[in-house]
Amino acid sequence: MGGFFKKLISKFTKDKIDWDELEETLISGDLGVRLSMEIIDDLQEKKKSINPDDIINVCQDHISQILPPDSPLLAPQNDSTKVILVVGVNGTGKTTSSAKLANHLKQNGSNVMLAAADTFRAAAIEQLEVWGDRISVPVIKGDYQSDPSSVCYDAHSRAIASEADYLICDTAGRLHTRHNLMEELKKICRTLKKNDESAPHEVFLVVDATTGSNALAQAKEFNKATDLTGLIVTKMDGSGKGGIVASIANELSIPTRFIGMGEDAIDFKPFSAKEFVTEIL
Repeated sequence: MGGFFKKLISKFTKDKIDWDELEETLISGDLGVRLSMEIIDDLQEKKKSINPDDIINVCQDHISQILPPDSPLLAPQNDSTKVILVVGVNGTGKTTSSAKLANHLKQNGSNVMLAAADTFRAAAIEQLEVWGDRISVPVIKGDYQSDPSSVCYDAHSRAIASEADYLICDTAGRLHTRHNLMEELKKICRTLKKNDESAPHEVFLVVDATTGSNALAQAKEFNKATDLTGLIVTKMDGSGKGGIVASIANELSIPTRFIGMGEDAIDFKPFSAKEFVTEIL
């Protein structure tokens, strides 16, 4: 991320602080209106001359307080397969993130299976199969345009029978404003409970770091349809921003669990709040 905020804030001097411009600068880094205003209020309360370092320090303090020091670790269920539902809109890197997550868990010694539940796009099924071959993880699929809930149920049953540690379900890319598609997501969750009342155990929303406030809007709507347990943030290597991580945590208390930085399977890692605050500021 390369100190995106530091570059922007360096133009402010203690002799001239344009508070409106500073607020716009923070918002342009995708921190969101609420968090940006909180930072401005904190700075104004100091009642002293402000320099760029003060702004950086206050930003760091606020973001550090919002983000948990360590994201919750993924751990297998003691007696059953842990089901991870991966949701999001088209174009965020959802299918690729599902595969990268599977690879990450496999590399840490877990037995993992993938479910190709994005049945409305033949290309998505094929894409997940290619990834499955590449990382040597089995992919359970249905026919093109088949019921996604049935695919998830079948995959869950097979994962339990195989004593898999994890089942990762790649769902259809949904427009967060489409009511019927959100209802379908709820149906998938209900269907998974037939095999395990506590499933899905995790629901990860994939968001694109470059989409700014759109990502917050997506998180709000998806969180209404199903209780999100974390974010996978993609393209963290591209825009130099990433403030949306703090904005979503501040407004919805949803932690970022993983970040994607590139195209390869290994370009994926657990989120570290300490690293994030250092890099972004």
